[in-house]
Amino acid sequence: MTKKRYVLLILILGSLTALGPFSIDMYLPGFVAIAKYLGTTSDKMALTLTSYFIGISVGQLLYGPLLDRYGRKNPLYFGLGLYIAASIGCFFSTSLEMLIVMRFFQAIGSCAASVAAMAMVRDLFPVEENAKVFSLLILVLGASPMLAPTIGSYITAAFEWQVIFLILTIIAVLILLAVIFFLPESYQPDPSYSLKPRPIIGNFLHVLKNKQFLTYSLCGAFAFAGLFAYVSSSSIVFIDVFKVSQKSFGWIFAGLSVGFIGSSQLNSVLMKKYKSEQLVYASLIWLVFTSVIFLIGSLNGWFGIGGTITMIFGVLCGVGISYPNTAALSLAPFTKNAGSASALLGAFQMAIGALASFGIALIKSQSPLPMAAVMAVSAVVALLTLLIGKRFIKHKVEASADSGIIAH
Repeated sequence: MTKKRYVLLILILGSLTALGPFSIDMYLPGFVAIAKYLGTTSDKMALTLTSYFIGISVGQLLYGPLLDRYGRKNPLYFGLGLYIAASIGCFFSTSLEMLIVMRFFQAIGSCAASVAAMAMVRDLFPVEENAKVFSLLILVLGASPMLAPTIGSYITAAFEWQVIFLILTIIAVLILLAVIFFLPESYQPDPSYSLKPRPIIGNFLHVLKNKQFLTYSLCGAFAFAGLFAYVSSSSIVFIDVFKVSQKSFGWIFAGLSVGFIGSSQLNSVLMKKYKSEQLVYASLIWLVFTSVIFLIGSLNGWFGIGGTITMIFGVLCGVGISYPNTAALSLAPFTKNAGSASALLGAFQMAIGALASFGIALIKSQSPLPMAAVMAVSAVVALLTLLIGKRFIKHKVEASADSGIIAH
């Protein structure tokens, strides 16, 4: 594979991965304007976000079997087409109920992009390069929280809120064209793969029975929950607790994103010397250390805004290194069922991430304490999952410089 071809594949797969998050971040600044236009409140507008998350959760499991049955590109065409149609529906929405429904279908469509991208990494690249490729995808994905809210705020200020969904439609059309003309079909359709409920459930159970998948997908999802805890409570911590302006909050949010993105790129360098398994172990120990210090400091009022930013930055760095390696190790054992494995991997992340967000709401405290507590608990559970799960992995699949995969 030429370097030019390699970069092009990374950009396309990264764009597919970022489509869903970009669709969330970009319209958040328009909440007030949309609520006013639809004759509702900002609180009720949150239902459009809820319906999007429900759509993501459902869609993750929907596309896994389809990707294994029909190949990667045909379900991807369907998903992107659905996303485009739903985005146009959002553009023409005249009621809150219509926007809620359109956002649900927009999420279902975006899931095809993210699940297919994960599976195609496993298809197109040698196993020993998977973690490196996931790190590069994070570089593209990380642009979302840095760019999308800013773009959305400028669009809302200069135009009607509907233009946000027009821009999202155009982005999806460009991605679809790139998929059609530049992304190869990486997995041939398998007519023997049944789409009846019992065989589908059987395939998911087959994936879940793989101890390596179960261990690394769960510990990775719990580690990734630290990012969900940050996103769901960052505005409360910085705007309500530390009283920063919305503009300053945007800069803080962008700056902290650098920790997540930068560490994921550092992971590519570290992989030249260390195995993914070693990096997962080290990153989880780091996560436990930083998040527990953050929790103790929050309980005792040690940290001001500078200390809080530093501790969050440390946690995000740990997540940035653990995520690409746990994802690669989760998918490494699979060739035939990579689509189903990718779907379950995404479903675990969303379910545990939603649980983390719910945990934030349960802790009633106008301080960084809820964020720190959820980060600490999820980090400890992630490390325990790894330590316990590794004992049951009898046939570990890892990278090999010569053959790509070895099992022992």
